[in-house]
Amino acid sequence: MHVDECFLLGYIVKTHGTKGQVVAFFDVDYPEDYEDLESVFLEQKGRLIPFFITSMEPVQKGRFIVKFEDIETIEQAEALRNTSIYLPLDELPELEEGQFYFHDVIGYQVVDEQHGALGTVKEFYDLPQQQLMVMDYLDQEMLVPVMDEIFLRADHEAKHLHVSLPEGLLEVYTQPSSPDDEDEEIEEKE
Repeated sequence: MHVDECFLLGYIVKTHGTKGQVVAFFDVDYPEDYEDLESVFLEQKGRLIPFFITSMEPVQKGRFIVKFEDIETIEQAEALRNTSIYLPLDELPELEEGQFYFHDVIGYQVVDEQHGALGTVKEFYDLPQQQLMVMDYLDQEMLVPVMDEIFLRADHEAKHLHVSLPEGLLEVYTQPSSPDDEDEEIEEKE
């Protein structure tokens, strides 16, 4: 199994107890969808290795105490700390009509309903305050808040992501400088 055939589910945070258990954090919107996993892939030395789960107990939102087959000691569990956890793409939950996974639209052309084609989806940031899409726009990165009223639909055949950008957002990226910068330039000339 290769990383490009999988999605990042989360990572192993720390050990738990002395019998090989670990605490795993599932960095997904609905971690409860993954409570019945039988196996996962752990990234070790650049390769994905299958690990079979013998028990998994939720402890708080997104965190689980996990016991893997053949991991019996705290030392073995410690070797897994900070390891990324992957699942095959075909294990992603089904989405409702009009929804999409972020990884599906990377590389798509962003098309605004007012301004037309703008740029290409580069990546997404999942920040504590909100999620942001990074788009290449006029040879620079443009950040767009991920909100239902902005993201209209994804056309997977045409590889287009249709959006309705908030008024004034494009201007933030096209204005040469802020008014404060202009004041500083005037002061320097005097």
